[in-house]
Amino acid sequence: MQELNFPKFEYRFKSTENKVSIFDVIRKKFIILQPEEWVRQHCVHYLINEKKFPKSLINVEKELIINGLKKRYDIVIFNSDGSIHLIVECKSHNIPIDQTTFDQIARYNLALNASFLMVTNGLNHYYCEMDFDAERFSFLRDIPNYTPH
Repeated sequence: MQELNFPKFEYRFKSTENKVSIFDVIRKKFIILQPEEWVRQHCVHYLINEKKFPKSLINVEKELIINGLKKRYDIVIFNSDGSIHLIVECKSHNIPIDQTTFDQIARYNLALNASFLMVTNGLNHYYCEMDFDAERFSFLRDIPNYTPH
């Protein structure tokens, strides 16, 4: 798999029927290893190991309804009160991050109201903080580390 711009982590692979799977510590099961999943798993471990978010506040690959359409977010981190702290949109390493990617996460955030957004293809990462009162966002160098409330 492609080397990514994330810290290394201990991963577990399994091979069945000529398909390689990687263990997801959040979903607690093996997931078929596609390029986007490779990025998602690196990002999950980055959020847990580097940013210190508890696994219990992280949700991966869940469905949401936006304008009557079923969509799936990649990673969401909740606050302890159930509100959403961060949405992460993961793309395969060979998909450039462009305006379409930002439009996608912005649409998701209309439904989720996260304080922070992250977009990554494993090589390039972009971070935003939302200002709902001013109806705008600002880019950040990184997302803040977890702080319990």
